[in-house]
Amino acid sequence: MRTQTKGGIGVILIALIAIGAVLFLNRGEATPAAVEKTSDGEDSLLVREDSQVVGEPASSGDVTMVEFLDFECEACGAAYPAVEQLRAEYDGRVTFVARYFPLPGHVNAEPAAHAVESAARQGEFEAMYQMMYETQAEWGESQEPKDEVFRSYAEELGLDMEQYDADVTSPEVAARVQRDVEDGMELGVQGTPTFYLDGELLQPRTYEDFTQALDEALES
Repeated sequence: MRTQTKGGIGVILIALIAIGAVLFLNRGEATPAAVEKTSDGEDSLLVREDSQVVGEPASSGDVTMVEFLDFECEACGAAYPAVEQLRAEYDGRVTFVARYFPLPGHVNAEPAAHAVESAARQGEFEAMYQMMYETQAEWGESQEPKDEVFRSYAEELGLDMEQYDADVTSPEVAARVQRDVEDGMELGVQGTPTFYLDGELLQPRTYEDFTQALDEALES
C-alpha cells in the first residue's frame, strides 16, 4: 500500500531514519491537506474516553500524541520502532494514543484491529499491539485470512480464549474499531500512519522532527 523502505532495516536507528523518508514520500496520500490546529469539536474526535493508550498516560496529561494506524501497513511498521523509542524517551511526560484505521486494501488489517481490541478488553492492549508489529513480516500483505494466527497470539499472551473468541467476532468490537475509522475520516485522515500532537497534524520527516515537536509542546 505504501512505498517500501530500502535495504535490510534491522536496527532501530535505521528504522528511525526510514520513517522520515516513508512519511515524506507518501505525505500527499497519507495525511490530510490541512495542517492547521483542529477545532474543539475535532479534538473530541482525536481522543475519546475509551481510546487506547499505549503504555501509561502522562502524569501531567498535558501533551498527547495520537496515531491513526493500520497493523498491516508497512509504513506503520517502519514507524513502530520510532514510536517505541519516543515512548521510552518521553515516558511519564507524553500520552501516546493509538486509533485504529485499517485500510480497505489490506485483507488482515481489520481482523488484526479486532484482535488487538479483544486483547485490550482483557488488559493486554499493549502486548498485542507490540506483537502485531513485531510479527508483521510474517502475515502482512497476505491475501489469506490470518485470524488463526492472531488467535495464536492471544493464546501466547495467556488470554481467556473463550472470552477472546466471543469478543473478536462481536458487534461491540467491530463497532469500536469502526468508530475510530469514522473519527479519522471525519478529521480528514486518508492513510496511515497519521499523527496528531495536541490537536495539530504532525508531519515528521525525521526522528528529530518528532522530538523537536514534543519538546516544544512540553515547553509551551
